[in-house]
Amino acid sequence: GVSSGGSGGGKGGDEQDLTAQEVAMEFTEEEREDIRSMSRSPQLYSQMVNSIAPTTFGHQEVKRGILLMLLGGVHKTTSEGIRLRGDINVCIVGDPSTAKSQFLKYVHSFLPNRAVYTSGKASSAAGLTAAVQRDADTGEFCIEAGALMLADNGICCIDEFDKMDPTDQVAIHE
Repeated sequence: GVSSGGSGGGKGGDEQDLTAQEVAMEFTEEEREDIRSMSRSPQLYSQMVNSIAPTTFGHQEVKRGILLMLLGGVHKTTSEGIRLRGDINVCIVGDPSTAKSQFLKYVHSFLPNRAVYTSGKASSAAGLTAAVQRDADTGEFCIEAGALMLADNGICCIDEFDKMDPTDQVAIHE
């Protein structure tokens, strides 16, 4: 499955949130005109859906879900002051050889600085959150972030989630 930890600025969260005006100024005039032109297209949504994993035929519903996840949802604050994340999580389930892994690999290749790809076959809940490693130089033990931590405010693509031990699957949801 593919999980989005937010539509924010990539791994690590070091980047400041930019205003729409600041982002627009980073584009060239030609790029801004291309965006304006695309915005006038009545088929923009279909074109964007078809641009997701273009080498994979069909699976339009899966592509729609991935596109919406990539774009992110709207963060909200209730009247009581409770903050609700607007993240969209996607779980792709299907028969063998139905391009599930290809979609995960596409998302990772499309956003290499924002997405982390891992396989559930060789992962445990502990390994996905953090791992204890021995430093090669000093011989001391240290804690290294796992895939879920590295994907904070990004996307964690976990392939073969069903191959994980059920207790590890439950631990990820906690």
